Amino acid sequence: MHDVNNIGPRIILEFDSGPLKGLYITETVFWTIAVAIALIIFTFVSTRKLERYPKGIQAFAEFIVELVYKYVKDTMGPRNLAFAPFIGTLFLFLIVGNALGLLGIRPITADLNTTFAMAGMVFFLIQYNAIRSGGIKHYFKHFAEPYSFMVPIKVLEEFTFPVSLSFRIFGNILAGVIVMGLVFSGLGYLSEHIAHLPIPLFETVIPLPLNLFFDIFEPLLQAFVFSMLTMAFIARAIVSHDDI
Repeated sequence: MHDVNNIGPRIILEFDSGPLKGLYITETVFWTIAVAIALIIFTFVSTRKLERYPKGIQAFAEFIVELVYKYVKDTMGPRNLAFAPFIGTLFLFLIVGNALGLLGIRPITADLNTTFAMAGMVFFLIQYNAIRSGGIKHYFKHFAEPYSFMVPIKVLEEFTFPVSLSFRIFGNILAGVIVMGLVFSGLGYLSEHIAHLPIPLFETVIPLPLNLFFDIFEPLLQAFVFSMLTMAFIARAIVSHDDI
């Protein structure tokens, strides 16, 4: 259940002595590692015994792979299919991390540390591919195009992208956590003090439509938007430096 009184991630382990004194592990770190392990296990299980005619978990995994390659091809072009594994991993990680609310767990993307780290990784990937495709000289030259006074604006544009990308997904997911926390808190009070029900009926039935939106549709949408923007900006950097 979402806790409206705890906006930030809880600290689940803190070191009070020794060389690690002052360090702590939050629920975000714990569940981030758990999501990564779950995806690794899914990958291993779905590819352990490959069959010519896939079925079950292998068929599901191949469906995801085909879907990711299709979107990468449509968005970035057939020359950039090498990015498909990265985009697919990013997409799955975001979906699972966003949808932890279905299990009553705080989504890892409701922590700005997570979203900013991911956006930062995407930012450096964009810069690297821009330099790799066009060369270091053209990379710096394009900041002054078409006029030299555009340099501060273009530099600012580059650095505002990871900030806006991280705040977009963080804000939407955190808003869902807060809204669901308020709903559960209000309905819990209603069940206990007004209706005097022996079971939390209001908390079980009424929030269902909101659960479907904030814990299923919204996580899927935000993962899709983050992945699409990542593909679009990487493709733009590569294309703009290939056409020199």
